[in-house]
Amino acid sequence: MRTLREMLDLSGRVAIVTGGAGHIGQALSHALAELGAVVVVVDLNQERSEVVAQEITRVYGTRALPLALDLTDEQALRDTPSVVLEQQGRLDILVNCAALVASSGLKGWATGFPEQRTDAWNLGLEINLTVPFVLAQACGDALAASGNGSIINIGSIYGMVGPDMRLYEGTAMANVAAYAASKGGLLQLTRWLATVMAPKVRVNSVSAGGVWRNQPEAFHQRYVDRTPLGRMATEEDLKGAVAYLASDLSQYVTGQNVVVDGGWTAW
Repeated sequence: MRTLREMLDLSGRVAIVTGGAGHIGQALSHALAELGAVVVVVDLNQERSEVVAQEITRVYGTRALPLALDLTDEQALRDTPSVVLEQQGRLDILVNCAALVASSGLKGWATGFPEQRTDAWNLGLEINLTVPFVLAQACGDALAASGNGSIINIGSIYGMVGPDMRLYEGTAMANVAAYAASKGGLLQLTRWLATVMAPKVRVNSVSAGGVWRNQPEAFHQRYVDRTPLGRMATEEDLKGAVAYLASDLSQYVTGQNVVVDGGWTAW
């Protein structure tokens, strides 16, 4: 019987992390690298992905590869596993972390419901839901061949419950319908993929609560007051869940949603 330390070890495995140079994606890239994985840092911004990859190599001594990718380019998405296989010879883990979020700055996106636009809606669903579908499809054979295939979709509590709009009163913040719809769809896609890609690939999700981003104090205090653990999340809070789902610690777990929200959805 293997030890827990042995089951957590990702040495020799290769992971793709989309949005890997973003706030959460960077933390997850570090987490996988710390456990020994080679991490392919996928991001729209080439410079940022290079910086993250260099930092990972410096800190953990493991290889990390930057890969600039426009997620709206479907052919480039479908070519991604071939690029990784050519460079690394295998693919074991896919983390779908890239997302269009409330702070993305897109016109007609993070605004009041009457002003939310269909072009923003369509782009949000494309990035947050269609891209994970395409990548799962494109990476399926390589993940199955690895013997350790694991897909981890990064969801949100707003894919599980409706928003409490009282949190936003007196602030310029907004809650985006397309974000909630796409994250809810991602949870169902996770369950669908888990049964279709079994038994060779496991598919799970991690649904995050609100992450501290220097939000207005009025919102912050209301959010904290509503959270059993009494604080907003940090990027570090998500590392353990992803490490668990990426590794053999969860080798008999698929189709599940790990909620990391400080108890927000418990009541």
